[in-house]
Amino acid sequence: MQRKLIQQLLGVLLMAFSSSMLPPIGVSWFYANGESIHFILSLAITFGCGLGMWFPLRYKRFEMRIRDAFIIVTLFWSVLGMLSAIPFLFSLHLGFTDAVFESVSGFTTTGATVIAALDDLPPSILYYRQQLQWLGGMGIVVLAVAIFPMLGVGGMQLYRAETPGPMKDEKLTPRIANTARALIYLSGFDGDLRAGILGGGDVIVRCDQS
Repeated sequence: MQRKLIQQLLGVLLMAFSSSMLPPIGVSWFYANGESIHFILSLAITFGCGLGMWFPLRYKRFEMRIRDAFIIVTLFWSVLGMLSAIPFLFSLHLGFTDAVFESVSGFTTTGATVIAALDDLPPSILYYRQQLQWLGGMGIVVLAVAIFPMLGVGGMQLYRAETPGPMKDEKLTPRIANTARALIYLSGFDGDLRAGILGGGDVIVRCDQS
């Protein structure tokens, strides 16, 4: 096990995930519901944690093995489940356990919730819950693999560790980064289509109730 490699890539993944707080911030500003501060705080904490892990090892290059990939994926989902609970902690004043349950429920796409009266939640929180489910459905690690070539990191081991079933060695395109991007485009098209079908001003609320 290469601890420095695990620390470096875990930091990169956390920094990449911190950017997912930007859309909820935009939704909060659009609806002027005052929730943006909680997402900004979550972005700062997540990015800061990732930067602190990556920065000391920023010039190091390692060869990742499949064992390292499994550890990275496991740690990433565990840490992410806690960090993504921050908006629920501060916005909805949930307890730590309930907030983590809510975030993990999103990433696992189960749709289970401990929140009562979803209709009364701010639109930015409703959007955030749906975004967590989208990210979980796509596989955060698969999304991150799309940016790894820019960092000189191979992503095939992470892809195999993240992908379940016997088809993990089959790629849609010759390059794994292109496969990740193709999945992003397909999922984005599907999301746009669903939003277009729903229409109206309450798309976020209706999506969250479905």
